[in-house]
Amino acid sequence: MREKVTRLFVAAAIAEACSWLALLVGMAVKYGPPGNEVGVKIFGPIHGGLFIAYVLLVLAVARLRRWSLLATVVALACAVPPFATLAYERWARRRGMLGTDQRPAREPAPVG
Repeated sequence: MREKVTRLFVAAAIAEACSWLALLVGMAVKYGPPGNEVGVKIFGPIHGGLFIAYVLLVLAVARLRRWSLLATVVALACAVPPFATLAYERWARRRGMLGTDQRPAREPAPVG
């Protein structure tokens, strides 16, 4: 179950960033020369739903993976600025916080 929730977290981080991009494009169209609100009406609720999903999955993964309070708060804060969820997911993966760290196939030979 822990792996499934972690995969959902990664998917939500990516989807939330993509929805940010779509919402920003929709806002540019709304407030730009075309003045069309359809992009915001479509992508606003989608982004909102993905934002909520990301927050819930952060809390679930933080509990399952025993993240520190600081790591959890930073992950939650990354939901606010555009594309920060992607940066956090990469950072957490590199540090092994997602349980999917890639280790060498064999230990390096000792020096000396």
